[in-house]
Amino acid sequence: MEPIFNLKSLPERLRSLGKRVTVAVACPADSHTEEVVERSIREEIADFILVAVAGKEAVAKRLLADYPEHVVIIDAEDDDDAARKAVWEVHEGRAQVLMKGTINTDNLLRAVLNKERGILIKGSVLTHIAIAETPQIPHLLFFSDAAVIPYPTYEQFDAIVGYITDTFRSITGKAVPRVALTHCTEKVSEKFPLTLSYEQIKADAANKKYGEVEIAGPMDVKTACDAESGALKGISSPVVGNADILVMPDIEAGNTFYKTLTLFGGATIAGMLAGTTVPVVVTSRADSADSKFYSLAAACLKALR
Repeated sequence: MEPIFNLKSLPERLRSLGKRVTVAVACPADSHTEEVVERSIREEIADFILVAVAGKEAVAKRLLADYPEHVVIIDAEDDDDAARKAVWEVHEGRAQVLMKGTINTDNLLRAVLNKERGILIKGSVLTHIAIAETPQIPHLLFFSDAAVIPYPTYEQFDAIVGYITDTFRSITGKAVPRVALTHCTEKVSEKFPLTLSYEQIKADAANKKYGEVEIAGPMDVKTACDAESGALKGISSPVVGNADILVMPDIEAGNTFYKTLTLFGGATIAGMLAGTTVPVVVTSRADSADSKFYSLAAACLKALR
């Protein structure tokens, strides 16, 4: 198959696989969730289990009435009950993707992380992966972590690189991701302990821990994405100016980059949680309907790969 270079290609790729993904949605009570569910059904990429709280089931009932062959409703007493029931549908194999509706992310994550009935893979690290389509770059740009891990340790960076390179291959179809380990300086120094973690990550990559991959850093984001900047600095690497993946030094950098891309860079960003048994879509309340739809489409494609 041809590689995927933009988010708009995701639904077409999903349809070509000939299989709908079943998505469990916790608290589908807002217009954006309704739009995403309806669009996904129309574009033939997903069916839905809607876990709706009593008194807030109007959206779910409308969707069931309009698409009875593609929607099932499960009743819940409150948000926490909805989270538990949606996660249980995944736990029992009846859904392959979990999606947040109007529920608070903390409520959903409590159910996700529950030791007996949750869906976190034992011994794994929970992290967030973002996928940006921006006018300045002719391919999708993956980055992590913008939402979960405040200050990653080496072990967490190791997990992040493993998850994000695997997700990159699943979504784009490209075999060899180019990964930039980002920071404000190109120097490795004990003053910035995370740069020491980056050195270990590069050693791991050289030993094929992450499969076939080009990885370099530390470097700043401009060097990673702009070849001229790298040339002016005298930095030579297959990653310089060509990064597919940016590993952010911490959540502050990742979250700021996420919001800056959408507000000032004209980007559409999809995202999902990794480290769970299935992809989990937990978009921000401020994200556009397009962002939420493409987040779901990316999660569905990851679930099928």
